[in-house]
Amino acid sequence: MRVCLLYDCLYPYTVGGAEHWYRDLAERLAADGHEVTYVTLRQWPGRPPEIPGVHVIAVAPRMELYVEGRRRIGPPLRFALGAWRHLRSHGDRYDAVHTGAGPFFPLLAAALARRGHGYRLVVDWFEVWTRRYWEEYLGAAKGTIAWLVQRLCARVPHEAFCFSRLHARRLVAEGFRGRLVVLEGLYRGDGELPVSRPAEPLVVFAGRHIPEKRVPELVEAFARARESLPDLRLEIYGDGPQRPEVLRLIEQRGLDGAAIAPGFVEAERVSEAFARALCVVLPSTREGYGLVVVEAAARGTPAVVVRSPDNAATELVDDGENGVVAESPEAGALAEAILRVHEAGEPLRASTAAWYGRNAERLALDSSLAEVLRAYGAD
Repeated sequence: MRVCLLYDCLYPYTVGGAEHWYRDLAERLAADGHEVTYVTLRQWPGRPPEIPGVHVIAVAPRMELYVEGRRRIGPPLRFALGAWRHLRSHGDRYDAVHTGAGPFFPLLAAALARRGHGYRLVVDWFEVWTRRYWEEYLGAAKGTIAWLVQRLCARVPHEAFCFSRLHARRLVAEGFRGRLVVLEGLYRGDGELPVSRPAEPLVVFAGRHIPEKRVPELVEAFARARESLPDLRLEIYGDGPQRPEVLRLIEQRGLDGAAIAPGFVEAERVSEAFARALCVVLPSTREGYGLVVVEAAARGTPAVVVRSPDNAATELVDDGENGVVAESPEAGALAEAILRVHEAGEPLRASTAAWYGRNAERLALDSSLAEVLRAYGAD
């Protein structure tokens, strides 16, 4: 199978759930003997990175992707133009072109370039935003335009993957009428059952420091939880536009020594922190999946997530079994959820490990890879 993966970011030059997904997908497809081309923006100095079995092509120059935590419009437009040119010239090299719905322009470019080539167009919809959310995010005028573009993309003939039932329902409501599969497996671990180990009084967060993730609220929640648990510690991994505010709050609340925020670190360090933690907290109000919940459960560690209409991570937490669902992202509710995990103690860690054991197969990357290959070769 000849596959073109079309995405403007490449792990580890940028870090996020989609970046991990496309990098993992490229490596697995190549390892299975498929011919894989990864078309992206330039994000590296010098020569393209070497990924075994994967041909990496940059079709647009290196550009800053974000401003104040939000995607800039210029880079995806430049990338879409480069992708269109590449596919118009080389589309007959591919049996399938696999791209992401956001930020929309590359999807439209791939659809326009498909004429005369006949490749299958496969699209990942990590999130589908409501009109109200678009307007809150961009303002009334720009938000309405973005929502209309989203609806247009939903109606482009393609095969779709969603990563949650929430966003699958929204995609259908936006007018999608093609083949739609919900992929639940994004975890690239080995599927082995977690080895039980006592928890340290430690709360961990890992992710981008952007407004939707609500990391400053976690610092305040931690400070409140420490009033009941004085030995509690906090480790915050990742970076983003709100990191200065996170560091300021740690200092303001007198948490130096109890809370650290070292930025991006090696994946092994984060994984080891997950294994030691009392809980992993994802205070985000908007998630397309919530991979850290699975990564934590694979180590027998419960997760705290937030109940929100845009948060698909709640689909991965059975309250009281592998974590706790906080009723809001406010500091008081998050602190209460952390204390609930502490009070539940070792029985909650045991039930989290058991939950992972029952669900490991469906949550594994290999289960999604099988569905992807079926989409590439479906009649």
